[in-house]
Amino acid sequence: MSIETMYRLLYSIVKPVFSLFHPVRAIGRENIPEGALVLCANHTALTDPLFVCFAAGLRYQIRPMAKIELSRVPLIGWLLGKAGVIYVDRGHADVKAVKSALACLKGEGKLLIFPEGTRVHEGEDVAAKGGAALFATRTGSPILPIYVTRKKPWFRPTTVVFGQPFHPQIAGRKATAEELDQITHTVMDQIHQLGEGLE
Repeated sequence: MSIETMYRLLYSIVKPVFSLFHPVRAIGRENIPEGALVLCANHTALTDPLFVCFAAGLRYQIRPMAKIELSRVPLIGWLLGKAGVIYVDRGHADVKAVKSALACLKGEGKLLIFPEGTRVHEGEDVAAKGGAALFATRTGSPILPIYVTRKKPWFRPTTVVFGQPFHPQIAGRKATAEELDQITHTVMDQIHQLGEGLE
């Protein structure tokens, strides 16, 4: 079974059940462009990838990057891997994950990354990682900032806001560490701006 088929199958099974308890309200879905895209969202809950995927709709098949520990959850880890989740071993330089992410974008796919790298609770300050900026500049893909509301009450809509996509600019063929850092800061600033007034 292909990744696309498994994604559609899981989507059609999980979304109706998930939406009973956590309905999703999407704002700015029309900002999602066709073709390769790096989606960048804030991260406060394990369910954030589901909120983003369901807010985007089945028209766009999204491949989230997730910590490798999730792959070890019986059955669920296997199913998610078959549906396109890219597992990352955060404790090492995970060459396989990097190659999978680049291949996704070069194949005109949509890659979901949480730049903070881990769930961030209110009041915490976590330095964002430069992976999204690296993948975008390596492949010429635009970045789409996304905000998912922190509060996710049961039986009430959780809002997902899609911002405006942008192409990060670099001076040479490859981005410098300083350029990647600046792009990452820009992405996080845009994500937080999308959330202003929502909570």
